[in-house]
Amino acid sequence: MTIIEAHNLSKHYQSGNAITVLNHVNLQVTRGEMISITGPSGAGKSTLLHILGTLEKSDSGTLTIDGEDVFKLNDKKLARFRNEKIGFVFQFHHLLPEFTALENVCIPAFIAKKNIKDTEKRAMELLDLLGVAPRASHKPSELSGGEQQRVAVARALINKPSVILADEPSGNLDAKNSTELHQLFVKLKNEFQQTFVIVTHNAELADLADRKLKMKDGQFI
Repeated sequence: MTIIEAHNLSKHYQSGNAITVLNHVNLQVTRGEMISITGPSGAGKSTLLHILGTLEKSDSGTLTIDGEDVFKLNDKKLARFRNEKIGFVFQFHHLLPEFTALENVCIPAFIAKKNIKDTEKRAMELLDLLGVAPRASHKPSELSGGEQQRVAVARALINKPSVILADEPSGNLDAKNSTELHQLFVKLKNEFQQTFVIVTHNAELADLADRKLKMKDGQFI
């Protein structure tokens, strides 16, 4: 089953001369598939990921995620769709410093107005699955870089998203923690059929994907 279907996505930025960032990009991703997107800086990888994540809009083209034509949703419905259907993992964990690991994981579910008790139970299950349950009551400043990123992954999973979009997820980690995070993604894909689209410069992570795509000058090559 196709989970992401993008046709002719284009994006331009106007700053003096118009700059084409995406040039008629097409992409299909099936459920349970792990896709890696590589390429030089400025190739359009992160812009594409932001459009797939509904954080930006393309200038043209169509985008369907889990059967929903997302470009036709109003802002309120789009925000709800993003919260419920898409999980994000970025290079920097973006955990809220005033909250514990457990609370950080719960936030997207609380935004979706899910039951507090059920949410906290699922959050603990995820933290346990990712090997950081003993750190649930610790704040981000008390966690290592690898632990922080695992908490960020748990947060991305809390609403059982259709797809996880990851932008340089191991870019801020040392070699050991990077390898552990990469293997964690593979485990989530294999055991739970989690769909991933990953932008990365890390060759090890890119090679773990079912498909490895390369971008240059706003296009797949």
